[in-house]
Amino acid sequence: MSDGEIVSSNESNSLLKVGGMYKDWFLDYASYVILERAVPDLFDGLKPVQRRILHSMNTLEDGRYNKVANIVGTTMQFHPHGDASISDAIIQLGQKDLLIDMQGNWGNIYTGDKAAASRYIEARLSKFALEVVFNSKTTKWQLSYDGRKKEPIHLPIKFPLLLAQGAEGIAVGLSTKILPHNFNELIDSSIKHLKGKRFKLYPDFQTGGFIDIKNYNDGNRGGRVKVRAKLEKLDKNSIIIKEIPYGTTTASVIESIIKASDKGKIKLKKIEDNTSSNVEIIVYLKTGSSISKTIDALYAFSQCEVSISPLSCIISNNKPEFIGVSDILKTSTENTRELLKEELEIELEELNNQWHNISLEKIFIENRIYRDIEDKTSWESVLSSIEEGLKPFTKKLRKQVSLDDIKKLTEIPIKKISKFDLNKVNEKLKSINTNIDEVKNNLEHITDYAIKYFEYLKKEYGSERKRKTKVQEFDDVDKKDISIKNQKLYVNKKDGFIGTGMKKDDYLFDCSDLDDIIVFTNEGLMKVVRVDNKVFIGKNIEKVLLFNDDIKKLIYNLIYRDGKNGTSFIKRFKISGLIRDKIYYLTQGKQGSKLHYFKYHKEGDPADKVIYRLSDNKATKNLRIKEFDLDFEDYGIKGRDSKGNIVSKHTIAKVSYKEKSTISSSSIDDINKIEVNDENELPNDEPQTKLF
Repeated sequence: MSDGEIVSSNESNSLLKVGGMYKDWFLDYASYVILERAVPDLFDGLKPVQRRILHSMNTLEDGRYNKVANIVGTTMQFHPHGDASISDAIIQLGQKDLLIDMQGNWGNIYTGDKAAASRYIEARLSKFALEVVFNSKTTKWQLSYDGRKKEPIHLPIKFPLLLAQGAEGIAVGLSTKILPHNFNELIDSSIKHLKGKRFKLYPDFQTGGFIDIKNYNDGNRGGRVKVRAKLEKLDKNSIIIKEIPYGTTTASVIESIIKASDKGKIKLKKIEDNTSSNVEIIVYLKTGSSISKTIDALYAFSQCEVSISPLSCIISNNKPEFIGVSDILKTSTENTRELLKEELEIELEELNNQWHNISLEKIFIENRIYRDIEDKTSWESVLSSIEEGLKPFTKKLRKQVSLDDIKKLTEIPIKKISKFDLNKVNEKLKSINTNIDEVKNNLEHITDYAIKYFEYLKKEYGSERKRKTKVQEFDDVDKKDISIKNQKLYVNKKDGFIGTGMKKDDYLFDCSDLDDIIVFTNEGLMKVVRVDNKVFIGKNIEKVLLFNDDIKKLIYNLIYRDGKNGTSFIKRFKISGLIRDKIYYLTQGKQGSKLHYFKYHKEGDPADKVIYRLSDNKATKNLRIKEFDLDFEDYGIKGRDSKGNIVSKHTIAKVSYKEKSTISSSSIDDINKIEVNDENELPNDEPQTKLF
């Protein structure tokens, strides 16, 4: 059925477009997944399932551990999904080691081992969670999915929890990946923000390691961080891995090392995993292996180095937004200040009510107003009598006396009246007044109060939460430089193919499967290709070189014919950046163009001197001299796309090497070369060299 087909509704006999129905259903589903499952909320930093788990644990809280299975069952009253998703979310929360106090086998973040079944493990809220996450007086509530229970819209968390724990989620059409940050650094940054100072945030991971944050981009889209394992030399033939990158496990790291060894990237003898409470992977190398080169190879070819792309997506005002971690922290800090202010306002109201109630009791008992109701026969007369008795003293009160206040006075026990101690009451009122003044002062200086609150959190809970991931800038590891030359490169010069699978053709040199090769043909075509099994370049290959930084240090000298019977030109040039698999022409690209002579040398070394001879034809019949000397040093070095200088408008028959270059074999023993054109072969005494 196509998107636009019309179907009949049996109930209403109306026609509905199926495409429109699909559109509405998809939008409803996408909105639900984004808002209710995958993406955390900016206010409290929690996904709905996490919020419901913490709320359920708080309702069960009695200071003792609860079976996780029991917590899952309680959470199912609020969360309309299966127990497996709730159980997995509890495990993930617990492994972050911040909000949940765990007991039993909760798995291992290093090895990736799973936790025991929920009926075997126990949990309770941590002291930090009880102090920071909950406050029923400032919580906004809503009905649960079935209308039977109340659940929090948000938890009043007074801490940047989202940045401390990090978050990952894949929704419909978007995803989020917020990296975790250091507990104490978040608090320090919140304090700096409250003081109007600038701050910077960098990720910190439970698994430790090293992180390069130069491209972090505040956690926004387009940012990227590199994370490395902590590698150390154990002895001359072994390396120990003590910390692993975020997002990996010892199993995945070991698997990646073995794969790199199978591909010939690392000379591995064996590998052992001794990880328990701390990471310990021992990599044994084959005798004679270089420790430093192997460490570079581990970073280059295994999960000892990983690249992470953060994507800071959150829910704000019931819609997804992309904001940086600095803005998340600022918003969280300001929310914390507002929550603290709200708590102080509630506390002030409670203190004023307490002062009002005690003052009323004091007036009621001290002035023996209770005696005025002894002869009253009706409830209304009792209340009226108390109201009249209080009137002379209401000026001392801070708010009006309500009917509920009068009713409470009638409930005072006789025992309390008989043991009334005026001095104790006055002391209590004085203490309440002191507290009221303190709360008012905190409200007037709410920012300073919030700073003191964060300082308290750091002092109380931050002593053991030091940074685990060391920030440093990584030196780029060139995979080509550390690659083992595990491939042999061959060439079919006539048909124009090069590759590692052409064993019946001419051998060139050893290379790595990560190397790039630059190839020149007799027609003046130049191309850079990646080493592969078999690659077509172009017929009549002239030279084949490894394409690396040494290529940029060479000066290329060539003489070419432009077109089938065209003018011959001389040019000298250097090669800088080239695009892989793109065809470049050293000639002007005309059909029939041909190289007469093509050599190269290192910058600073003298160029060749050659002899070129003109062809015998009608145009040259009357020429007395047909052979000429030419020194490449007489010509300047230009761009590779330049036309060059005219050598002769007559047809050149041959260009020969005249004098041996002063470049010694020791100074260019890193040049890989193949000569194909018999006319251009070097003399037998000129060294054949390689670029490696």
